[in-house]
Amino acid sequence: MLLLALMLTALLGRSVWQLSMLEPASDLPRQLQDKLAASGVEHPVTAVLLNFRSYDTLLEIAVLVIAAMAGISMARTRSLEDPELRTSDTLLRALLRWLVPLMLLLAGYLLWAGADRPGGAFQAGAMLAATGVLMRLTGLPLDFLRPGILLRIGLVLGFALFLLVGLASAIAGDVFLAYPREFVKGLILSIETLLTLSIGMILLALFVAAPVNDASEPEEGEK
Repeated sequence: MLLLALMLTALLGRSVWQLSMLEPASDLPRQLQDKLAASGVEHPVTAVLLNFRSYDTLLEIAVLVIAAMAGISMARTRSLEDPELRTSDTLLRALLRWLVPLMLLLAGYLLWAGADRPGGAFQAGAMLAATGVLMRLTGLPLDFLRPGILLRIGLVLGFALFLLVGLASAIAGDVFLAYPREFVKGLILSIETLLTLSIGMILLALFVAAPVNDASEPEEGEK
């Protein structure tokens, strides 16, 4: 095992050394601007994440899905259900009635704005997750977090569409994750929309599944 680790370290070191010897591609910004019109979006960051380097984004979503499934599988079943605690803070509940619609509207704006300005699925998904966290902390029911088909579909929906688009392009004879030029904008918007929902559910599920120290249960040394 030690020999294998040393060989892998040497291989990675050699690869890093070779990369460091390459001449920097100083014309990358110009190449990006030249291809931006064909990317389906107007913002260079979104074009890179969802088109030119979509492999990276697909793998990032896969890691998030695996992390969410692992966290849920290790959590107690009842921890995923609606919390038993119901807050009596009427001011907080009243404030939440205004905050939730505003945060959902902001999430939609971040998703739509990602085409031509900073924003996109990750930012919108984080806003959705923050909305769910507030609802969770105030004891509002979140039925989709109960273990079942809705939870499973929500976690993998964005990744599934992303992967399906990539496979469809490969089956059609093009390279993997190469969007058809006439459908590129619609496909990217559809992927980002479902990714927003999935990222929001993944982050919220990880928050809900996080272990909580129960003060009512004695420590092992106190038994």
